Amino acid sequence: MFLANSVPHFIHGISGDPFPTPFAEPPGKGLSSPTVNVAWAFANIIAGYNLYRVGNVRRGGESGRVAFLAGAAAISVMLSSFFTRKQSTPRLREAA
Repeated sequence: MFLANSVPHFIHGISGDPFPTPFAEPPGKGLSSPTVNVAWAFANIIAGYNLYRVGNVRRGGESGRVAFLAGAAAISVMLSSFFTRKQSTPRLREAA
């Protein structure tokens, strides 16, 4: 979950685009600065990496890797759905 969540925050942050974080007003709905998004992305990467190591995903065999990837796919789909609803901004309307 943390590794998948780091991707949109990192991309928006390095692109200079504001994006929702838990530190925005209101949390998770307002927009945070690109700098906050890059910092949040790295916090997610560190947390995800540590959980990956502690969880012994590599030693869990095929089923451990499948569960890891299935979890990443599931949270990615959930996040895409959430942010699609959240960001019905003029940018999305202009592209249409």
